[in-house]
Amino acid sequence: MKRILFLFLFWLATSPLQAQQSANKPEREQWYMDLGFGMFIHWSLDSQVGAVISHSMAGASPDYLKRFTTELPATFNPKQFDPDEWATLARLAGMKYVVFTAKHHSGFCMWPTQTTPFNISNTPCKRDLTRDILDAFRRQNIAIGLYFSPEDFNYLYQNNLPIGRLQHPMHYPEKNPGLMAHDKAQLRELLTNYGKIDLLFFDGPAEGLKQYAWQLQPDLVVTRGQMETPEQTIPDKPLPGPWESCFTMGTDWQYKPTNDPHKSGTDIINMLIETRAKGGNLLLNVGPKPNGTIQIEQEALLREVALWHLVNQESVHQVRPWEIIREGNVWFVKARQGNTVYAFCQGGTDWSYGTRKEFVLKTLEGNAQTKVSILGYGSQLVEYREGFDAQLYSTPSPIGLVISAVNGHRLYTNNKWPNPVVLKIENVRFKAPEATKQKRSKIDGAN
Repeated sequence: MKRILFLFLFWLATSPLQAQQSANKPEREQWYMDLGFGMFIHWSLDSQVGAVISHSMAGASPDYLKRFTTELPATFNPKQFDPDEWATLARLAGMKYVVFTAKHHSGFCMWPTQTTPFNISNTPCKRDLTRDILDAFRRQNIAIGLYFSPEDFNYLYQNNLPIGRLQHPMHYPEKNPGLMAHDKAQLRELLTNYGKIDLLFFDGPAEGLKQYAWQLQPDLVVTRGQMETPEQTIPDKPLPGPWESCFTMGTDWQYKPTNDPHKSGTDIINMLIETRAKGGNLLLNVGPKPNGTIQIEQEALLREVALWHLVNQESVHQVRPWEIIREGNVWFVKARQGNTVYAFCQGGTDWSYGTRKEFVLKTLEGNAQTKVSILGYGSQLVEYREGFDAQLYSTPSPIGLVISAVNGHRLYTNNKWPNPVVLKIENVRFKAPEATKQKRSKIDGAN
C-alpha cells in the first residue's frame, strides 16, 4: 500500500497535468524593481540600411522580401563589434540589466540556431553575437535579459502567410501550431545553451511561451507579456507592482543614420527620475551601427548619464515611490529599507553652480535626528571662493522641512552642469498636506 501511495505521489509531482508556473516569483519581481535602470539593444541585419527594425517586411512585395532575406544577410559583418565596450558603458551609466534583441519580428536570429537558416551563422560575421554580448555584460555584473518576438515574419514568408502584426489568426502562436513549435524550439536553445537568463521580454503574444520559458528557468522574470511596459511614455501616476517604460534616445529603436534628432542628457535623466518616482524601471535603448559600434550621439548621452549616476547612484537603485511623487518640480523616492527620502531638485538655470537655494518641503516632517545632505557634495567649500559659506542648513518647522543649501559640486569646467541635484534626507516622516488632512477629517466626521 505504501509503495502504491509513493508511486501516486511521484506521478503527481512529475505529471504534465501539474499546474504550470503562471507568474513571476514575487521575490524575483522585488529584485527586478531594485535594478531600476536597464539598457535595451535593438540590432539586426537591416541596421545596414537604417530601416525601422523588421517592420519594413510587413505588407511588403515578394521581390522586396526576397531581397531582405537574401541580400542583407550576405553583407552583415560588424567588424568593429566590441561587446565589452558596450557593457562597460552600460555599467558606468548605472544600468543594472540589459535586454538584447535575440530575435526581432523579422525572424532573423542573432545566434546560430538550428531552427532556421535565417541566422547570424549564414552571414560573413559568423560569430555568435548573442553569446558574445551576454558574456560581456555578465563580466560587468549586469543582469541578463533577452528580447524575443513570438511573431516571426520570415516564418510567415516561408509559409506563404500574410506578413503583419496580429492581423491574421496565423500571427498568433496559440492559433498556429507550427509557429508555436518554432518559437519553443528557439526558446529552448536560448534558455538552455546560454546560462542563466534573468529577464525575458516577449514582444508579442506570450501565452503558451512564457509558461514554457518558466519551465526551463523558473527564476526568469518575464517583463513584457506579464507586466505593463509602455513605450515612449511614462504613466501619469504610479502603477501597482513592477512595470517598465521603454524609451529611445532618438526617434527610432534601431540605428537611424539620418533624420534622427536625439533627446538631451538632461531629458534622459529627468525621465529616469520620474520613472523611479512612480515605481517603474527605465529601459533605455541604444541602436548600434552595422559595424558594431554605438553611434557617437548615443555614447555621448550615456556618458553624461554616467557622470550624473557616479554622483547620485544610491537614489536610483533599491528605491520605491514615496507617499507622494513630487512637490512642484521636486521629485521624491524613498529607500526600500529605512526612512530615507531622496529629493531630486532641478539644477542648471534653476539652481546654478555656487549659489544657495532655499526649499520648504511641506510633505516632509523632520525631527532632531533628521539629517540632510547633498549626494556627492560635502557642503564645506566652493572651489576658488575663499570664506564662502557652503554649509547646508535644515530645520523642522510647522510648515514642513526647511532646507538651505549650496549647489557646489563642480562637474563641468564652465560650471554649467545642467542636471538635477539630489538631497538625501534621513530620519524623516510623511507630513500630509493640509488639504488631505481636511478631506480626511470630513470623511471621518461623516462616518
